[in-house]
Amino acid sequence: MAQSIAIKETPFQWEGVDSNGKKVRGKSLGASESAVRAELRRKGVVAKKVRKQSTLFQKKGTVTPADIAIFSRQLATMLAAGIPLVQAFDIVGTGHDNPAMQKLILAIKADVEGGTSLADALARHPLYFDDLFVNLVTAGEQAGALETLLDKIATYKEKTEAIKKKIKKALFYPAAVLVVATIVTTILLIFVIPEFENLFQGFGADLPGFTRMVINLSQFVRAEGIVLAMIIAGIIGSYLYMYKRSKKLRMMQDRVMLKLPILGPILEKSAIARFARTLSTMFAAGVPLVEGLESVAGATGNIVYEVATLEIRDEVATGTRLQQCMENTGLFPNMVIQMIAVGEESGSLDDMSAKVADFFEEDVDNAVDSLSSLLEPMIMSILGVLVGGLVVAMYLPIFKMGAVI
Repeated sequence: MAQSIAIKETPFQWEGVDSNGKKVRGKSLGASESAVRAELRRKGVVAKKVRKQSTLFQKKGTVTPADIAIFSRQLATMLAAGIPLVQAFDIVGTGHDNPAMQKLILAIKADVEGGTSLADALARHPLYFDDLFVNLVTAGEQAGALETLLDKIATYKEKTEAIKKKIKKALFYPAAVLVVATIVTTILLIFVIPEFENLFQGFGADLPGFTRMVINLSQFVRAEGIVLAMIIAGIIGSYLYMYKRSKKLRMMQDRVMLKLPILGPILEKSAIARFARTLSTMFAAGVPLVEGLESVAGATGNIVYEVATLEIRDEVATGTRLQQCMENTGLFPNMVIQMIAVGEESGSLDDMSAKVADFFEEDVDNAVDSLSSLLEPMIMSILGVLVGGLVVAMYLPIFKMGAVI
């Protein structure tokens, strides 16, 4: 039996003239220059220049969820405008600034041109297109409404990315200030405090207790700082390693995060919003509820809600109403359960889930804005006390001398 040999394709830049005599340019993947020229001729383009795309100074880039969201919207818009699928891939792929995303799109295009369905072509790239994405595209292809389903996917991706950015915004500012405070404090302890220590040695008097404590801390950091940093780095590295491999650890962390005083309610509302948004999108696409709940579980972004959603799926499969299953978990507010109950009774579960998602997404927006307003003065005060305390500790002996004189 003959084995198929994978041909490595490289990116080429080209310039040419189309069938209307208009100058065109773009980028394509091909095994060789002649293969690219042949592909362009098939599309009615006479190539004038074809050259390999230089990768010496080019950033390889990575494909981010935001790239997938933008790709979904572009593809939905082009299909709605009546542009054929392969041509839409060609337009989006050759015009993309991210080389990694360009390569991904053109690889999917090549599969579709070869006769593979869009859903199967996307399923070959599970790192970027999850089961939810593939299931919705499958439903769209089977129903003959691919552009409608892609529009729903694009809206879903945009909403979920927006709420992720909000959560990251809430976490980034205090984390950044904490890092800056640690760096500033370390610099003061290693480089500034020793200068004052040398100065105080000639005073011939006892130093205040606060000053002595800061000097001892500086001596410890200078003597054991590297070992301490290695221990902290080892603990963090070990935790991250275990976090990826231990479901119990992730469950414990997510439970603790949900119970935090200020951040916990935001994470809880975010998980509920993503649960409701995914449920609405899947149900509107005609995906069976039991099958859809599996994708909903993976989209919640919190393992506590993920496990609860899988339990809901198992109960729904036995014939229990969704409203009752959600109530049994003890994780969903009464308002959410009642709205889901109304949706089940009226046959508009997708609309009611979308309303729940809209409400909680707006609630997360407001909560993050309030948290940012609250944290800013609080963090600046902590930073001021930390740095100011070190400065005061160094000037206390000088103030004491001035009082004696």
